[in-house]
Amino acid sequence: MKELSTISFNVSDKGVGKITLSRPEKHNAMNRQMIDELKDVASQIIASDNIRLVILRAEGQTFCAGGDLNWMKEQEKKPKEGKLVEARALATMLGSMNSLPVPLITIVEGNAFGGGLGLIAVSDTVIASSNAKFGLTETRLGLIPATIGPFVMKKLGESYGRNLFFSGKIFNARTAHKSGLVHYFCDDNQEIETLVDSEIGNIMKCAPGAIKKSKELSQKLSGERPEEFLDLTINILADSWESKEGKEGIKAFFEKSKAPWVN
Repeated sequence: MKELSTISFNVSDKGVGKITLSRPEKHNAMNRQMIDELKDVASQIIASDNIRLVILRAEGQTFCAGGDLNWMKEQEKKPKEGKLVEARALATMLGSMNSLPVPLITIVEGNAFGGGLGLIAVSDTVIASSNAKFGLTETRLGLIPATIGPFVMKKLGESYGRNLFFSGKIFNARTAHKSGLVHYFCDDNQEIETLVDSEIGNIMKCAPGAIKKSKELSQKLSGERPEEFLDLTINILADSWESKEGKEGIKAFFEKSKAPWVN
């Protein structure tokens, strides 16, 4: 596997894999390199017979600020075909993470917005700090939470999904817990680590083959797989990058000004 620069990945002798988002200076925003590295690591995990579970967490004060706006700004220069390539990369990575044959436990110790919610939505267990904030903030930029949409909507369900999906509002860990996005929220780091150890201990008591088959069955029983919407969502995302609102929203962000639709 290629050398990693935006994330780190290691596996303990007990078979616990650990992925760490490592762009703290950019609030762990996802650019194409991070997307590709996450996809490569997911492929490695899928091919492994030794990994029993995976922990996902992040360096710094922010879990993931979503898509890197410099990466999004670059899409303006590309034709529609180029935008589709980039959108497909993001959707494919999320599909790969969603298809991991082992449990994915995500620790959210800072804010998570946009694409960060996509990573949370493809996780099996999510433990968050009680002061973490969440939001699907794409519409504030004139964009659409398209490629992450099927994963997030499936996790939230229609009721919370319709309330949070297009409002762009920021919500707290308690709301994230009530919506089903987060399973546990903790007041301090020690409580988080204790809970992580407990989750690892529970999984290690179970037969690896039975876990893999149970995870596969649970996804089949829950109905349509988010990956089935890939072509639809990548076209929607590419179109939003090309839209007047998308261009105006990203421009306003970099100029630190209000977008035209903000009163």
